[in-house]
Amino acid sequence: MSTSETAAKVERLHGLLIEHAPLVIAYSGGVDSAYLLAVAQGVLGERMLGVIADSPSLPRQALADALRLAESIGARAEVVATEELQDERYASNPVNRCYFCKAELFTKLDALARERGYAAIAYGENADDMTQVRPGRLAAEQFQVIAPLRDAGLTKAEIRELSRELGLPTADAPAQPCLSSRIPHGTPVTAGALAMIERGEALVRSLGFKVFRVRHLALGDETRARVQVAPEEMDRLAPVAETLVAGLRAAGYDGVEIDPQGYRSPGPQQRK
Repeated sequence: MSTSETAAKVERLHGLLIEHAPLVIAYSGGVDSAYLLAVAQGVLGERMLGVIADSPSLPRQALADALRLAESIGARAEVVATEELQDERYASNPVNRCYFCKAELFTKLDALARERGYAAIAYGENADDMTQVRPGRLAAEQFQVIAPLRDAGLTKAEIRELSRELGLPTADAPAQPCLSSRIPHGTPVTAGALAMIERGEALVRSLGFKVFRVRHLALGDETRARVQVAPEEMDRLAPVAETLVAGLRAAGYDGVEIDPQGYRSPGPQQRK
């Protein structure tokens, strides 16, 4: 992709933001929404508001980091509590769980936008996401939520490079879907399970790993943690294995297993 092509996409992005202003942005602190927030701040200023959905599926550290980033770029950001865990359709953890999460989020954002006079809601879907199965996209369509990054044609690689140019700390951040994604479909999502996952992943992160997952496996009366670490980081597992296992047991897991295949980025039809 040439620089001129990327620049043209950024110009289209600016136009889309102006066209739909004043604008509420669904902001998570991830690569895409952080870039969208930063650009919207530069283009719209006070005519834009970032809103973070807070629930047990969002790690406390991720929330703090997202708020810190918004403050560092001068963007207004607020937190709204979402209650997807109270919806049995979400908590039962079907394959389209993310639809119910996004529907809850957009319900809250739609009410906020109407109350405060914002013209539209935007979220951070990019052009590459169209190759992936994303149940939340249906909720976005139903609530007429716009996706300026996608509609401008910006890919994930371009967003990362543009984020570097803006000095955003998210430029090289790994993907971090919500904690519920660590629970296999069909296993109920509970606040207790999410808290265990959060404690477990905080431990793994404290040991210096960057790309990983702690999968939450409920097997009868036993709850096991399956740790997946990126292949390029697996050679560092052995020296910390005892600490890792002990820490995960302290986090509430009855057993711990290390996935010998490690963690690999999902294919185009997956999203975890």
